[in-house]
Amino acid sequence: MSVFVDLNLSYTADNNRLRALIETAAHLGFSTVAINYVFEPTTKKKQEIPAPKPISALIDHLPIVQGRSRPITVLNRLTVVMSDSSHFRPNAAEYRGFDLLAVYPTTEKLFHSACMLLDIDIIVISVTEKLPFFFKRAPVNGAVDRGVVFEVCYSAAIRDSTMRRYTIANALSLMETCKGKSVILSSAAEKALELRGPYDVINLCCSPDAGPQRQVVWFVRRRCKRSFVLHLSISSTACRDQEDGQRHRLHQEKLSGGFASA
Repeated sequence: MSVFVDLNLSYTADNNRLRALIETAAHLGFSTVAINYVFEPTTKKKQEIPAPKPISALIDHLPIVQGRSRPITVLNRLTVVMSDSSHFRPNAAEYRGFDLLAVYPTTEKLFHSACMLLDIDIIVISVTEKLPFFFKRAPVNGAVDRGVVFEVCYSAAIRDSTMRRYTIANALSLMETCKGKSVILSSAAEKALELRGPYDVINLCCSPDAGPQRQVVWFVRRRCKRSFVLHLSISSTACRDQEDGQRHRLHQEKLSGGFASA
């Protein structure tokens, strides 16, 4: 059975909204979600990296995942917006409180550094504007070889038609470079209405424009001493289900034809 995850639910100080996000994700069938704290440093003054709140402080009882008999797993994630190389602090003690570490590089040089050097889990691809650079195969392949994944978020495409064009264009550019390897789709949802079910998201992966993803295994490494790997064979499962349905219909048609000729 496939495991569905959404590794980007936007953190908000409104506990009711955050609780609604988690409950909706569980109802839609997501087994694991990550609460995303965004840290955007500036050069004017020193800023403190946000500390993740205990999950027990956000929600009293974790909801049961739809179709499963166990509660949803909630992780904490930090995304560092990098407009300068000094914004990422290697081995910072504050990073250890998070299960996942992501960066959002804003220039080609920082993107190359994230792919080849930084000890991270996720590289966020911009979906709100046209990329200021082109993806190059060498750094992208370097990230894939190191076990780093690229994230494309879809909620911006729901909010605005212009952002929808940027989302599609940037995602296709990434897919052409990485051949569909090591790409994850997340919501970056700020409210429950922006969440979509796993199979709706999978349809994006199985569309003709999504590239050769049918046998892709998605994974995210946990930043701790114990290895924690999430295998997500969701795109291959969806395509396999479609093929099974087509074979079943062809079989029924052959049986009907055989009875008619008899």
